Amino acid sequence: MIKLFKVKLPIVKLSIAKQGLKLLSALALTAVASVSQASKEMILATWLPASHPMNATVFPEWADQIEQTTEGRVKVKLEYDLGHPKSYFDLVEDGVADASWSVHGYIPGRFVMTEVAEMPYVKADARASSAAFWKVNEEFFARQNEHDGIELLALFTNGGNCLYLTRPANNFNDIKGRKIRVTGGIASRLGELIGVTGISAPASKIYELQQQGVVDGTIISLQDLKALRLSEVTKQVICFPGGLYRASFSFFIGEDFMAGLSARDQQAIRALSGEKLSARIGQVWQEADADGINVALANGVEIINLTEDDDMSKELIRILPLVENKWLDNAKKRGVDGNAALQAYRKYAENYTPQG
Repeated sequence: MIKLFKVKLPIVKLSIAKQGLKLLSALALTAVASVSQASKEMILATWLPASHPMNATVFPEWADQIEQTTEGRVKVKLEYDLGHPKSYFDLVEDGVADASWSVHGYIPGRFVMTEVAEMPYVKADARASSAAFWKVNEEFFARQNEHDGIELLALFTNGGNCLYLTRPANNFNDIKGRKIRVTGGIASRLGELIGVTGISAPASKIYELQQQGVVDGTIISLQDLKALRLSEVTKQVICFPGGLYRASFSFFIGEDFMAGLSARDQQAIRALSGEKLSARIGQVWQEADADGINVALANGVEIINLTEDDDMSKELIRILPLVENKWLDNAKKRGVDGNAALQAYRKYAENYTPQG
């Protein structure tokens, strides 16, 4: 006859088993927590050469600040040449890249209110005009949703743009009919008024276009004499008081990327953006202008700094209302008080006091 025996497991062993399970669970939770706290890479799409101030100074500086403030949870990686810079708005909106920057004038029709920052004859440097650009956008244009689908990090301008020529000129009559590369927006209308044939092309193509004689010059900032090596293909640069015009730029981030971050890290990014970042970018561009001038002079480029008494300056001032009125009409159609916005922009720029 088979006898059945009841076997009692030692209580100690059961206790050890339970402790083992608890330990495994704790390790699993730690692993999950570790994954959730792992750094998230932000792909920042950019263009122009790596030596350009945006890529050499602005983005590395901002990326370091982001990584430090988020304690390494967000890290920035630059990704070059993903297409024409006008496509970068869509690249970020569609999630191909997480953040980027571009020129508003590359997309005619979408960005209209931002043209306030492109106006000629603004008596302020790039830092001041960039800070003013951010402020006036927040005050007058944000509800227009021109940047719908992306979140703005900064708005900025370069210093007053100058007229680059492959053949020297003494007045506007000398350049009538010449093919001049422009960005669109205010620059295109200005080109029409001074009688040149505007050719639309991104900044990265200017060297090639001037070298091959496709265009007879461009309107761009002094820093690009060095950054884009334009001193090698330019004979003369004519600068106007307050600038012939200024290009307007935006630095932006994808809404989906931001939504995927913790509230803490979102706040960290926003705290390092806005008016202060806009002013900093303008400052970097302004400082780079000095380098451009030095390189140009070393290469024998003639740089002419006009005064308000020069005929070309007087002509620019004469046609200024024609440039402004077109923009004012567009602002009115959108229900924006363009006069108030333009006056505020000039006031903010010309009375800017650097922060901290």
